[in-house]
Amino acid sequence: MGNNDIRKLKHHGRETYAVYYGDGFVLKRPLPNMSESECAKWLQKQHQTKDAIDAIRAVGNPVYNVPAMVFIRDDEYQILEERAPGQPLTNDLYRTLSRRQQFEIINSIGSFLVDMNELKPVGNPVSHKISDELKFQRLDNFVNNKMSNWFHKNEVRQMARVRDNIGKFEYTTRMAWSHCDLNPGNVFYDAASSRLSFIDFAEADYFFIYRDIFAPLQIELGIYKPVYETYTKLHNKSLYPMPSIKNDNLRKIMKNRLIVICLKRFIKASDDLRTNPKNEKSVHNNATKVEFMRAQIAAIQNIEKQFSK
Repeated sequence: MGNNDIRKLKHHGRETYAVYYGDGFVLKRPLPNMSESECAKWLQKQHQTKDAIDAIRAVGNPVYNVPAMVFIRDDEYQILEERAPGQPLTNDLYRTLSRRQQFEIINSIGSFLVDMNELKPVGNPVSHKISDELKFQRLDNFVNNKMSNWFHKNEVRQMARVRDNIGKFEYTTRMAWSHCDLNPGNVFYDAASSRLSFIDFAEADYFFIYRDIFAPLQIELGIYKPVYETYTKLHNKSLYPMPSIKNDNLRKIMKNRLIVICLKRFIKASDDLRTNPKNEKSVHNNATKVEFMRAQIAAIQNIEKQFSK
């Protein structure tokens, strides 16, 4: 297969494509246009992913499910995983559930976060500059040199202020073993069992503890506060302290972590804007991206209002 043939694959990501293998399993391989060295790196990543999956499964917490990676066949460049039952835990789905089901979801996420963080030793307190998580230079360059091509002056001023505040914000935190990619596409809800499944541990690694606690999943569902409160009840307090939800410093961390998620989306969209669109498709793409970016600006305004109370 050539590079263009990848478009014919129904289920593929940046490195992997999937062939569904019966109702309960999914078979995955590296993309067919990858080189031998790229496939070797892909295999290494799968082994690391399996180690992370096996470790969290060994905890044996019945509150949530982590589908097993059944095997890795190095010689055939393929893996077989259990298929997560249910459907992605989107905001639309969450809003249809009963209060009891929503409570169970919050408890499951909090339990999973604690189990992940405490699988390996939690680090000592360190200072973390939140802008290090962003492509900050791209944001700075866009706001200073390009943003006025598509946005009003007041919008540029607002984003310059947000950029400056994020650029200065630092807080004390700890490194902890984390999933590092908690979004609605990686968490499935099965209505039949009222159980969550957590998938895609490819990015699992040590990271600053608040990243997973205030991840895109919890923010999209609007449950980051109850998840945090659940986390503080369940975690091993003798290992590391966690501040109260009403703590002023924690509120600043929450606020800026939410803003960072919006900024990541804003920056990614800005990369696709064309200063001189050459055809109707490019003009339409610009308009779509600008609309999306304005939604992120509005979301940041709402976050600031929420935390000013």
